[in-house]
Amino acid sequence: MPLSDTSFDLAALPRVHDKHRAEQGVERWLERARGLSSPELKGFAVELAADPAGRALLGALFVHSPFLSDLALAEPGIVRGILVKGPGLMIDMVLADLEREAGAEEDTGRCMQALRLARRRVALLVALADMTGNWPLEIVTMTLSRFADMAINLAARHLLRRAALQGELVLPDPALPERGSGLVILGMGKLGANELNYSSDIDLIVLFDRDRIDYRGRRSVQDCFVRIARDLVRMLQERTEIGYVFRTDLRLRPDPGSTPLALSVIAAETYYEGMGQNWERAAMIKARAVAGDLEAGRLFLKALKPFIWRKHLDFAAIQDIHSIKRQIHAVKGFRDIAVAGHNIKLGRGGIREVEFFAQTQQLIWGGRNPELRAAATCPAIRALTAAGRVAPEAAEDLIGAYRYLRMVEHRLQMVDDRQTQTLPGEGPELEALAAFCGEASLDDFKARLLEQLGLVEDHYAELFEEAPSLSGPGNLVFTGAKNDPDTVRTLSEMGFADGASIATVIRAWHTGRYRATRSTRARELLTELMPALLTALAHTPQPDAAFTRFDAFLSGLPAGVQLFSLLHAHPELLQLIAEVMGGAPLLAERLGARPALLDAVLSRDFFKPLPPQTDLAIEFAHALEQGNDLQDRLDIARRWAKDRQFQAGLLILHHRLDDEAAGRTLSDIAEVAIAGLTPHVEAEFEHQHGKMPGRGLATVALGKLGGRELSVTSDLDLIFLYDLPADQEANPPLSDGPKPLAPIHYFARLAQRHIGALNAPTAEGKLFEVDMRLRPSGNAGPIASSLASFLRYQSLDAWTWEHMALTRARVILGEPSFVAEIEASLRGLLSRPRDPEKLKADIVDMRRRIAQQHRTDREWDVKYRRGGLIDIEFLAQYLELRHAAEHPDVISANTAAAIAALAKAGLLAAADAAALGEALTLWRRLQGFLRLTIGQEFDEAALPEGIKRALAAAAHLPDFASLKSQMAERAEAAALVHERLLGRA
Repeated sequence: MPLSDTSFDLAALPRVHDKHRAEQGVERWLERARGLSSPELKGFAVELAADPAGRALLGALFVHSPFLSDLALAEPGIVRGILVKGPGLMIDMVLADLEREAGAEEDTGRCMQALRLARRRVALLVALADMTGNWPLEIVTMTLSRFADMAINLAARHLLRRAALQGELVLPDPALPERGSGLVILGMGKLGANELNYSSDIDLIVLFDRDRIDYRGRRSVQDCFVRIARDLVRMLQERTEIGYVFRTDLRLRPDPGSTPLALSVIAAETYYEGMGQNWERAAMIKARAVAGDLEAGRLFLKALKPFIWRKHLDFAAIQDIHSIKRQIHAVKGFRDIAVAGHNIKLGRGGIREVEFFAQTQQLIWGGRNPELRAAATCPAIRALTAAGRVAPEAAEDLIGAYRYLRMVEHRLQMVDDRQTQTLPGEGPELEALAAFCGEASLDDFKARLLEQLGLVEDHYAELFEEAPSLSGPGNLVFTGAKNDPDTVRTLSEMGFADGASIATVIRAWHTGRYRATRSTRARELLTELMPALLTALAHTPQPDAAFTRFDAFLSGLPAGVQLFSLLHAHPELLQLIAEVMGGAPLLAERLGARPALLDAVLSRDFFKPLPPQTDLAIEFAHALEQGNDLQDRLDIARRWAKDRQFQAGLLILHHRLDDEAAGRTLSDIAEVAIAGLTPHVEAEFEHQHGKMPGRGLATVALGKLGGRELSVTSDLDLIFLYDLPADQEANPPLSDGPKPLAPIHYFARLAQRHIGALNAPTAEGKLFEVDMRLRPSGNAGPIASSLASFLRYQSLDAWTWEHMALTRARVILGEPSFVAEIEASLRGLLSRPRDPEKLKADIVDMRRRIAQQHRTDREWDVKYRRGGLIDIEFLAQYLELRHAAEHPDVISANTAAAIAALAKAGLLAAADAAALGEALTLWRRLQGFLRLTIGQEFDEAALPEGIKRALAAAAHLPDFASLKSQMAERAEAAALVHERLLGRA
């Protein structure tokens, strides 16, 4: 039969650009014909190859598409059928055959095989009808969607019948199991709009209506329908030796990251009513019941109409709809699109922009005008034009471009049956595609494609002109069930190492996964903040780590509107949040616990040095007055102290609080908290046990608190001493309360109460970690000691290292005369004459023991490294204990002050004192900053440049190289002094 006798338009055939391949293809066709058993079909095949028009058709198939070539060789009957009977009748026959073969099939394997055979026949039919110009775009996409509907429904029918045979379901109509079954399968996107593309995935939502289901199984209705959904996906997309039916995606269901594959209609309705986003409203414009219980599906979509189509949109909702498009980087009249490698769906000027052009305006105006609710793109644009919302020339441009881009998309997918919208790179593949699209040359193809992309881009960009962009340096779109490729690329270009993971997390925020983003207003505000937030995080030294901490911060918020409104009104706070998240994990944790701290940051005094201790004490006392009982006051104390520590930490992070001032400030906060809580702790204790004669309990600080050198992570080294005159030791008095106690028990329990007030966890966490190991006999000793027993122990039994620790002792709380007595006793104890050689040997031995546990060659371990803090402190303590008998004024709890006093007394050469002091200052600056930010356990080689710059700035140096150089110099100078005066451990 000559092809000229058919209705095919031969002029519409794609240009054959490779005559040799065309001839090879015809030879393959004839070889196949020789092997056909049907004389009628063999005759057709030979005749087709002999006919000039037939050879042109075969040449176009074999030159342009390996996939279609294979289908034609596998299904010559389909080629004959479409030429003899026409594509319309032939598609009806293929679908009727599929219904007959799979409609009542109980064997899953045979059902899957029938679906796959039908799919390849439909693919060949549609391609031939499209390539020959027999069908316009609308019939091509409608036919593909029609087949998808049938394939999904037949698979669902098979699975429902199987569930009924297994005794799980009782079906109203066993002949048509889907009818009245309660299984709802919604087609979304192009399938829902009957616009399915040639090699499209299908987006489905699987629901079930409990009220329509008669379930008799042992588990649950949900388990049953989740299994049906899972098996449905397998039946459609599992590849066998004859291919697959459809790649299937269920991620458009409500909150796919945390919901099962199948949801009840009640759960879905509840989600959309309470949590649904505007992008989900846009997606639901195209939703259609495609399989299963069609009546139940239509009822569900009818119930969802108030969610999709709002008659009265408030300003915030309109702004949110606009914000979706404002997240996309669109520029009018700027032609820099490269054809090679361009994505004609997602790229600039692409198919998505045409679809979005229509959908955003449908959402705004469709609630009041039902005529605007068309699911398909071109009818929607025409309806908007008829309603006066789109200019006729814009509609003509967009529809023309849409049809051309869809044709190119189909040709691109026909080559190898791949779900792709990305054009090939420069070279033979792109030239072949130009020919497949019917263009005379590659230059003609590029010119026409750029013209169409440009028209779309111009009209699309006009939608952005009424508001500033939310796209940042590129797309920042976080709607939908999949990551936007341009957004992932933008995030990578901003400096995030894992843009895909970050985009996934942000999309989860928009599903209301966290309490802070469950309200519509919170999500709207978050959308507006997103570009500035991501930009701020991207400029931190470790953008991905900063983002992870911000995600943890967001996950812990009880609500979001108040915070997001604050950030919206004060954008400068975003920078501060980014700095905290990116550079200070400890502060990030505190901010997560107390977001209200951001209000305090706005005060004009926040970045000034903290007030002196006396003013802090007054402030703390006023805060405690708000508590009704001790438990209230413990929580208040924790909030107050941590808030003030947060402020100090930010000052350190901003290099506004140097090491010495930071140590004093943080020590002041600790002392004020201890002193302020003490009366309340003692009052509650005395209510039960009464008072004890004498001057009560005194608190002695050692270590960093004793030296006023606290960092943000320091423990508190404390010992407790009580007053028990010598004449009472033999016959100690009892306290005068309802439950009297002897002094040893009274003060031990009272000290334990003090410790508990500081380190017991409450709803606000711990106030401080308390370390009592420096008390007499360490952990084996009493919690509190009388001054007399303490002095006896220190005079007779204490080790040298315990006297070294006492050089840093400072009484921070107690009755004044008792404090004075303790201080005088400690000074007398430390000023006793000592054997210099034994003292030196003990300290060197102790340093050696420490070196066995902590290596001295680790450059960034500023505490234990050679020439580090331990070496400097041990040397200062050695010199203090050695010379205090003759020079008692050299005893000082602060190491820097001790070094200065030793130099002033002529016991330490000025140059040595300078070397030790300079090293001490550097180590303190680095230690404070490291503990606030990344800790000391890190890999220098992996440090980002931002962290290196921050470390250098903390040390008051211009760059990281200078810091490394100075660290080496300071360590070597301090080590030499230490080894010369004390010896090397």
